[in-house]
Amino acid sequence: QVQLVESGGGLVQAGGSLRLACADSGRIFSRNAVAWFRQAPGRKREFVSGISSPGDDTDYADSVKGRFTISRDNAKRTVFLQMTSLKLEDTAVYYCAAGPILSRTNTYAYWGQGTQVTVSS
Repeated sequence: QVQLVESGGGLVQAGGSLRLACADSGRIFSRNAVAWFRQAPGRKREFVSGISSPGDDTDYADSVKGRFTISRDNAKRTVFLQMTSLKLEDTAVYYCAAGPILSRTNTYAYWGQGTQVTVSS
């Protein structure tokens, strides 16, 4: 059974940093693109960032470009999202997802349960 587990969320002040991790217990990461999405209260889930299976292609939403960095360690079956210069509007539950194609849409086959990120003023 494939299981994606996010970690690293928490409470941080505006301007601070957090690093999220998504670990794969199903050994699927090496064959799949991985993306991060987020959902704030009352809002639709939105794409944040994604990385291709070999890690040579990345994509970022305009709202996080230049502040967030996605990376992966296929040997450790983990994908990271380094978040810096955090803003209040980055507050959301962050989800990782895996699928065969790097995409900004909600079409990934596998999803984690999410980790809360709260940015305070």
